[in-house]
Amino acid sequence: MEKYRIAVLDDDPDMLHWLRDLLAEAGFAVSAVDRASMLYSQLQAAPHSLIILDLKLRGEDGLTIARDLRRNSDVPIIMMSGLGDETDRVLGLETAADDFVMKPFSGRELLARVRAQLRRSTELSMPRTSNVLTNGPRYLFDGWLLDLAARTLTHNGNECSLTQGEFALLAAMVQSPSRTWSRDQLLEHTRGIDIDVYDRTIDVLILRLRRKIEPNPAQPIYIRTQRGFGYTFSAAVTRL
Repeated sequence: MEKYRIAVLDDDPDMLHWLRDLLAEAGFAVSAVDRASMLYSQLQAAPHSLIILDLKLRGEDGLTIARDLRRNSDVPIIMMSGLGDETDRVLGLETAADDFVMKPFSGRELLARVRAQLRRSTELSMPRTSNVLTNGPRYLFDGWLLDLAARTLTHNGNECSLTQGEFALLAAMVQSPSRTWSRDQLLEHTRGIDIDVYDRTIDVLILRLRRKIEPNPAQPIYIRTQRGFGYTFSAAVTRL
């Protein structure tokens, strides 16, 4: 895990130093900061594999920071909080975070969560293989052509590279346009791929797909969020 760089944001000096030392001793490169502005500077200066940030910061809102990060990046986010408020946890997981840890927590627990997120992030980036959807028709939507037999996605003749998870998810949605899918239903369509699938996987895959196929990922017109339930593929699809 020594190749990974982790950013940590916490305005408690003792906690920040402990986290920095814990992660460094585990072999990670660490950017430890106490303000959001410093976090953004570190992220611009070098690529990071994971972000750990506190929910409650003096003069800053960790949830707002996480949402801002999520709008611009799919890097995994682990949020921390010293409050036992389940609402904060649920809201954080629904809108931005990939995991949530309540203070106090042990170093062993945090390292296990960090490694799990890095493993999942790596698996989600694996190129697709031929073990899923090896045969099938072609589907056309708004200049995009999804070929299930060739396992390709092209736009006006130019191929768009998809991971195996992205391909499986898009194939399921394109074959049932206008259907509203819950996360659990979409999970069932991605369980055949060789990655560690869990509920936040779907949100990460959706984010990555939007970045690849939407004209404006911040205002998606193909993959729309149905708040409180899941997602709908809204484009007009023609089966060829």
